[in-house]
Amino acid sequence: MLNVTICIGSSCHLKGSRDVVEKMQKFIADYGLKDRVELSGAFCMGHCQEGVCVTVDGALHSVAPETTEDFFRREVLSRFPNGR
Repeated sequence: MLNVTICIGSSCHLKGSRDVVEKMQKFIADYGLKDRVELSGAFCMGHCQEGVCVTVDGALHSVAPETTEDFFRREVLSRFPNGR
């Protein structure tokens, strides 16, 4: 199970974390990964200046709503060679 956590604290919320969450949920569903990717939220990851903070199995990334699809393809989908 791949663990993806998105910060939903006030700073990340102002930078679009809700959009990031919604897009990630859609991509996970579209690619049939609901049973392989656990998506969760956290209230603060302590890197407020870096944009919407997202961790993938503990590795921290900075994501914006407009970069979510590229991030998903690079950091999530690429871990599943068959795409599912």
